[in-house]
Amino acid sequence: MKRTLFEEIRYNQLRSYFLIFIFLILVGVVGAVIGFVWAGSFLFGLIMALIFGLIYTAIAFAQGKSMILGLANAKKVTKKEYPFLFNTVEGLAIAAGLKKTPEIYVISDKAMNAFATGINPQNSAIAVTQGLLDGMNKEELEGVISHEMSHIRNFDIKVMMLAAVLVGVIAMLSHMFLRSLWFGGGRRDDEKGNAGAIMMVIGIVLAILAPIIAQLIKLAVSRRREYLADASGAVLTRYPPGLANALEKIKNDSIPMRNASSATAHMYISNPLKGARVFLGNLFSTHPPIDERIKRLRAM
Repeated sequence: MKRTLFEEIRYNQLRSYFLIFIFLILVGVVGAVIGFVWAGSFLFGLIMALIFGLIYTAIAFAQGKSMILGLANAKKVTKKEYPFLFNTVEGLAIAAGLKKTPEIYVISDKAMNAFATGINPQNSAIAVTQGLLDGMNKEELEGVISHEMSHIRNFDIKVMMLAAVLVGVIAMLSHMFLRSLWFGGGRRDDEKGNAGAIMMVIGIVLAILAPIIAQLIKLAVSRRREYLADASGAVLTRYPPGLANALEKIKNDSIPMRNASSATAHMYISNPLKGARVFLGNLFSTHPPIDERIKRLRAM
């Protein structure tokens, strides 16, 4: 049975939060195993992982937006410098029902791309490359901005930042555990017994696999939300071909972004790491196939 757009929005929100729940379970399991190996207590590790995760998350949420914009080398611009860009963002913010217009940034890069970031619609930003501004016509630019505005309106920016933060928490916990073993951490073998030795092996395997699993979950969240933002953006402009044509141009743009990184690639409208090989097909892809996205938009 085919879902309506708003049913799809609700369905994707539930699925995304379920994936975040799996994230939290993974953090807890990693922390519990580390606690047992280090101190002989699952509860100790679980509590420590929770405290560490909360502190890390608080810092990341407080500084996340500025850090992401800094990594992209994005510069805040004024309406006098880019009047049409400002008018487009302001108009679509009103159409989306946002109480506050997102801050506007431009990235001095010839590649065509854009992203939105922040923790909520009141504290958000949209960044576009100079290449996008130079290469898009009015309808196409509106299509791209509507896509990013949808990420803000649907609270995707918060979910994606949380997903990125949780990947960081799991990676750091795993790294700390493996380094502690390298330097002789954990209780002595004669104190652990057979159960301790088994948990040590489980801990090592988990510490290696957990960051990979966490990354896959983050990418799954990102791919689902790209389809949703495409559809929501088309509804905002009432003109699906605008975004479809923009994606066609972005698809044919072979210029890689100079300041893109794997840590922030999932936030862009299209994978900024042009030419990077995708291991195991689309398994580690930050975005769904762009041809499929165009096909869906043209069918609207």
